[in-house]
Amino acid sequence: MGPHPHGWWIIVHIVLFVFWLGGDLGVFYSSRYVIAPELGPEARSTALKIMSGLDLAPKICLVLFLPSGVTLMAADPHGARLFGHDMFPWWLVVLTWLFAAGWLTLAVIQHRTHGRFPWVTTADLTIRYAVVAGMAAAGLYAIVVDAPFGVTTEPRWLGAKILLYAAAITAGLGIRITLRPFGPAFAALTTTGSTDEVERVIKRSVNGCLPYVWTIWGSVLAAAALGVLKPGANL
Repeated sequence: MGPHPHGWWIIVHIVLFVFWLGGDLGVFYSSRYVIAPELGPEARSTALKIMSGLDLAPKICLVLFLPSGVTLMAADPHGARLFGHDMFPWWLVVLTWLFAAGWLTLAVIQHRTHGRFPWVTTADLTIRYAVVAGMAAAGLYAIVVDAPFGVTTEPRWLGAKILLYAAAITAGLGIRITLRPFGPAFAALTTTGSTDEVERVIKRSVNGCLPYVWTIWGSVLAAAALGVLKPGANL
C-alpha cells in the first residue's frame, strides 16, 4: 500500500519552503556585491544578473504556496464546510491551480521583462492585493471564530499561518516600492559611471529593503514552524 497523497503534498510544501528561503538568502548575499562601490560596473552588473536569476525561485514559490496549501487542506479538511457543502471540492482545487498558473505566468513575465509591460504589472499587483485581502480575512476568521467553517480541531495555528503568508506578500510589495529608484540609478552607473549620488541611491534602495526581507524570512520560518508543530490543535 503506497503513501497517502497528503504526504506527497506535504513534501511539495516543504520543497517550496526550502527553495523560497534558500533563494532569498542567495539574493541577499549577491546584493552585497551589487552595492559594493569598490567593484567595477561590469562586476556589479554580473552580480545583479545573479541576484535577478536567484530571485525568480522565491517568486515562483510564493505563488505556488497558495494552491499547494489549498490542496493540503482539501486532502485533510477536518470536516470544513461552507454553506452546508464540502469546502474543498475537487473543482475548487483545480480552479485554484489554474488561477495560480495564470498568476505565475504574470509573475515570470514581470520578472523577465522588468516591468516593460504595464498591463502585466497592473494585473500582477491587483492579484497580490486581492490575495493579501482574502488571506488576511480568512486568517483572522480562523483565529477569532470558534470552530471556523465547522472545523473543531482548533485550527488557529492555520489561521496564523495564513496571516503570515499575507504578511510575506505584503513585504514583497514593500520591496517593489523601495526598489523603484534602483533601476535608473544603476543604469546611470553603467552608462555614465559612479558618482556619490548614484551610489547613495543604489545603497539606500537595496538596504531599504532589508526590513521587508527580514519580514519575509521571519514569516516563512514561522509559517513552517506552525505547519509542523500545529500549536493548540486538537488532532
